[in-house]
Amino acid sequence: MARLYRAVFACVGWFAVALQYGVTLADNPDSSAGELTLNFFSYFTILSNILVALALTAPVVAPNSRPGRWFAGEGVRAAMAMYIVVVGVVYHFLLAPTWNPQGLALLGNSLLHYVMPAAFVLDWLLFAPKGRLNWGDPAKWLIFPLVYGGWTLIHGALSGWWPYPFVDVGALGLGRVLLNFVGLLVFFLIVGLTVVAIDRTFGRRDRRRVPA
Repeated sequence: MARLYRAVFACVGWFAVALQYGVTLADNPDSSAGELTLNFFSYFTILSNILVALALTAPVVAPNSRPGRWFAGEGVRAAMAMYIVVVGVVYHFLLAPTWNPQGLALLGNSLLHYVMPAAFVLDWLLFAPKGRLNWGDPAKWLIFPLVYGGWTLIHGALSGWWPYPFVDVGALGLGRVLLNFVGLLVFFLIVGLTVVAIDRTFGRRDRRRVPA
């Protein structure tokens, strides 16, 4: 059941990323494909969805390989659940009111921001081993958002392009953007701690079910 579920949503995830990339190129015919590609892969949404697609794909196609075992690890899957939940929540409350995609853009957007977050969280709830996470784990999971934040500031300073309005240094100033980053990191940490709390609750439940 887990392999079938993951196979289906791995296909959905890769389709969503490919569709959104195609829409990006089609909507900007006068822009450089190289520049568009670099910017496309500078969205946290895209990077997180690629990680989720890999986490769904690797245990299906190569479960005994090193990537397959790594992506199947409970800590890795919990971290990715944290990332993709933040993607969905931040989009819904901060970004969705600011634009109105249509057609294929709407389809890709919905898959990336709603379908895949829900699908991966459900995968984690149903199929990941529980009871093995520690309260300190969410702090380690912040490495990816921290690296992404550093890349965003460097890339934006060099190109003048910013992936999200709340990290636009040109419009908001560096101090405000850094405060926004801190706020997002706190939100990541809250989501991560919630993931650990759910994991430990389910772990205690499962241990009580084990016959003596």
